[in-house]
Amino acid sequence: MNPHSLRYLFTVPIMTLGAFLIAIGFNLFLIPHQLLSGGISGISMMIGYITGGNIGWLFFILNLPVLIWGWYVVGHRFIMWSVYTVITSTLFLQLIPVVKIADDIVLGAVFGGIIIGFGSGLAMRYGGSSGGFDIIASIVTRKRDFPVGMIIFILNGAVIAVLVLFTKNWDSALYSLLSIFSAGKVVDLIHVRHIKLTAFIITTKTEELLAKLLTHPRGITIIKTRGAFSSAERDMLMTVRTKYELAELSKTVTTIDPHAFINIVETVGVIGDFSKPKD
Repeated sequence: MNPHSLRYLFTVPIMTLGAFLIAIGFNLFLIPHQLLSGGISGISMMIGYITGGNIGWLFFILNLPVLIWGWYVVGHRFIMWSVYTVITSTLFLQLIPVVKIADDIVLGAVFGGIIIGFGSGLAMRYGGSSGGFDIIASIVTRKRDFPVGMIIFILNGAVIAVLVLFTKNWDSALYSLLSIFSAGKVVDLIHVRHIKLTAFIITTKTEELLAKLLTHPRGITIIKTRGAFSSAERDMLMTVRTKYELAELSKTVTTIDPHAFINIVETVGVIGDFSKPKD
C-alpha cells in the first residue's frame, strides 16, 4: 500500500472522531441547556428551538451553500473532507440522544465548547473542517495571517449579537459566547495554521513543481545549488508555508518528484508580504 493510501486511511478515522466529538458537544452539553454554538450550527439550533425542527438536518441544509462556495474558493480536497465531516456530524446528531450531562449551565457551556473545539480542530488540522464559519475562517486565513479560532469567535459573536436582538435573552447569549470562546481557544491549540514553516526543496523537476506550486498564494524563491559529494547542480526551492499547508505541500512534491529532498524548519517570523507577489 502506498503512503498516500495510508494517509487516507488514517484521515478517515480522525475526521470521524472529530464529527463524533462535535455531535457529543451539541447533544450532551449545549442543546440540553438551550445554548447556541454560534455560526451556522448556532442558527440551526435557534431555528430548531423555535420551530421544534431537527437540528441535525438543519445543520446539514444550512451548510450546503457555504460548502458550495468553498468548493470554488478554498479547494476541492478541503471541501471534500468538510462535506464528509458535515455529513458524519449530521448522522451522529441523529444517533446520539439529547441528554443533559452537566446540570450546571456554566459547565455545559465550557465543556461543550472544549469538546466541539477539539472536534473542529481535529477536522481542520487534517485537511477539512466542520463546515459553516470554519470554511469562512479558512478563506480569511488564506489572505490574512490570523489565528483561525479567534476569527471563528468573532464571526460567531456577531451572530449571537444579532440573535439576541430578537430573543432578548442575555443570559443564554452570554453563556453561548462562553462556549464559543472555549471552542475557539481549543481550535487554535490544535489547528496550527498560523505557525509558519520554511521548506527547502532540492529537486531536478523545477518546472513541473513550479507549475503546480505557483497556483498556491505563496511565493517561491529558486536557489542554485551544487552537491558537495556528487558536484551535481540542482535547484532548491524555498517557500514559507503555514504548518496547516505542510501536508499538501509534501504530497505535491513527493508525487511530482519522489526523489526530492525536503528540509523543513520552523520560522520565527515573517517580515513582508506572506502571499505570492502580484507581479
